[in-house]
Amino acid sequence: MTAIDPLALRAHYTHFVRPGRILLTGHSHQAWPDVARDAQLRAFDDAAELVDDKWERAFEAAESVRAAVAARIGARADDIALGASTHELVTRFLSALDLRARPHVVTTSGEFHSMHRQLARLAEAGVEVEMVPWAPVSTLSARLAAAVRPTTAALMASSVLFETSSIVPHLHVAIEAAHRAGAAVLIDAYHAFGVVPFTVGELGPDPIFVTAGGYKYAQWGEGNCWLRVPPGNAMRPIATGWFSDFANLAAMRSGGAIGYGARGADRFAGSTYDPTSHYRARAVIDFFDAQGLTLARLRATSIAQTERIIAGLDGLEVLTPREPSARGGFVAVRVANANDVVSALRARGVLTDARGDVLRLGPAPYLGDDEIDTALAQLRDVLRV
Repeated sequence: MTAIDPLALRAHYTHFVRPGRILLTGHSHQAWPDVARDAQLRAFDDAAELVDDKWERAFEAAESVRAAVAARIGARADDIALGASTHELVTRFLSALDLRARPHVVTTSGEFHSMHRQLARLAEAGVEVEMVPWAPVSTLSARLAAAVRPTTAALMASSVLFETSSIVPHLHVAIEAAHRAGAAVLIDAYHAFGVVPFTVGELGPDPIFVTAGGYKYAQWGEGNCWLRVPPGNAMRPIATGWFSDFANLAAMRSGGAIGYGARGADRFAGSTYDPTSHYRARAVIDFFDAQGLTLARLRATSIAQTERIIAGLDGLEVLTPREPSARGGFVAVRVANANDVVSALRARGVLTDARGDVLRLGPAPYLGDDEIDTALAQLRDVLRV
């Protein structure tokens, strides 16, 4: 397997990759290749030419995104619902649960804000939300399994933790416990998609929902999130958009029960959206294919880059696992006044971010070793270590 040449690759990122700054934002917002800009302009041109008839071309772009997601996770394109954000999709999932009969949800203390905040608000409204402490991650799945009970409506957990980049091992143990209790399962795979190869079957036995998006490692930008819906799923989301039964839009209103489309994932669809995101994603998908940026090559590059970062943080409190098979696509290090450190690094041309007292350093395939080393030297200088 040929290694990715960052110097050759960065020639395609002229708008994002600029002199005087180093983008260690690969875990949050990777640079977009230049083809993304061309695609956004194409979306405008299609709208200008076709006006409301643009949707046929927009749906073609959406189908390309569904197909790409399905190919990457070992699913069927018909099982992929699209949304502007994972929060939008998770909210529809939650609205399909019978929380009156089963008022208990099991999750972890390490979920990203979109899911954590929504579940915390549900807890305020009377739903029993059990947030299992994420640490130690080695026993997390077993502790999630132990938390499941007959009144559990859903198990909702990440496959890679957003604060530490730790891959959660043995998720199938928790999933199997949820299945035995008759609970639904939703796995947040956002910090795996595009950097830690996986298939739905590898996460755990069906039926499971999986959600993620292209904003981070896939370089698709905003508005490109998805939900994998188990085949044959018959849940009826209360939060339902009119795209959920698009084929019957022209039919007379009967006053009967709300209907859903024949394609299983359609029942989790939304409504009118900005199709520009799908034009952009399709262009980036094609670009990755043309450049041979396979998941295997991207994973190998990520492991090498994160290993280099960890080595350069010797003496600091690194929270990310050192074992390659246990870590995702970024490195987390605990530092005092982390947000101030982010600001100091930004002033020196190094872009990254922090969560609480945790600094996150995210490489990307267009980043050279020399840039990583320069960024680490700047960090050490800021920290005076």
